[in-house]
Amino acid sequence: MAIQFREELKELSAYKPGKPIEDVKREYGLNEVIKLASNENPLGCSPKATEAIKKAADNLAIYPDGNCTLLKEALANKTGLKPSQILPSSGSDEMLDQLAKTFVNPGDEAIMADITFSRYIATTKMMGGKPVIVPLKEWTYDIDGMLEAITDKTRLIWLCNPNNPTGTMFTEDKLNDFLAKVPKNIIVVYDEAYNEYVTRDDFPKNSLDLLNDYSNLIVLRTFSKIYGLAALRVGYTMASEEIISNINKIRGPFNVNTLAQVAAVAALGDDDFIKKSYEVNKEGKNFLYKAFDEMGLEYAPSETNHIFVNVEKDANEIFVNLQKKGMIIRPITGTWIRVSIGTAEQNKKFIDLLKEVL
Repeated sequence: MAIQFREELKELSAYKPGKPIEDVKREYGLNEVIKLASNENPLGCSPKATEAIKKAADNLAIYPDGNCTLLKEALANKTGLKPSQILPSSGSDEMLDQLAKTFVNPGDEAIMADITFSRYIATTKMMGGKPVIVPLKEWTYDIDGMLEAITDKTRLIWLCNPNNPTGTMFTEDKLNDFLAKVPKNIIVVYDEAYNEYVTRDDFPKNSLDLLNDYSNLIVLRTFSKIYGLAALRVGYTMASEEIISNINKIRGPFNVNTLAQVAAVAALGDDDFIKKSYEVNKEGKNFLYKAFDEMGLEYAPSETNHIFVNVEKDANEIFVNLQKKGMIIRPITGTWIRVSIGTAEQNKKFIDLLKEVL
């Protein structure tokens, strides 16, 4: 008899990460390759995090603290929440799967945008849930459209703000109005992986305060973006004690490794690094905006460390042609690509090469 796999797997495909630098070097015989495909911090990570990793490297034979005690305490001090309201994870990716396992039953509906973080739809389908797709409006979440999509089968709503891959955001007023209208039995997952890069004043900077008013709200953040710890895979989720304790029941016992924990604690204490990363990103964004304007290319206003831009030619073709010249970006849809904001030198190199391939 043939091996039987779960029915849900038939509609799923493996996640395709940004192409590694070494692969591109080998494929095209290049000595230097710049990767602006995965929204990584071009400055790396805090020196304090690197030092903490070195000190912890002598204890690799010991299992990690399965409770992430020190990391929870550091995050509690940073956010004003109780440690029991915080749950670290192996990146946000792991937590998205845990949330689906906790809340989504076969046949349940989960509302999400059509162009957003791809793991939302994959993890919903994994649990037999039905994705309900609400198209973006002008590359931005259609919050009102999401409210209209709610039915008695809706179990969960995925929100990404600012959004990946478009970089756009919706306002504090929009979020407050949305939460007030969503039935309290529906889980709202609010993913703000890029919140530290936001420059606009009308962004929902009060998201953690909203946990006091909405027991159905879950807020996700990560150390992979502005903190520059993408390789270590560490994110964290904040919600009511009831939600956190139930997610904890299905969490792997040692899901956040020791090096990730100590690096994250150290990174939290380096405000200067975060400030510098923010400023480099802001300057790089303005440089790329100006270059796109001069080239006559349409782009979506970004509040992240990446820009969604229309290159007016097939995105996959541009992706391949840039790779041949040592530049990795991300094709998204049609003629739209996503480019991460790099250092001043990397941004200039990207524009020079984009002009060549166009």
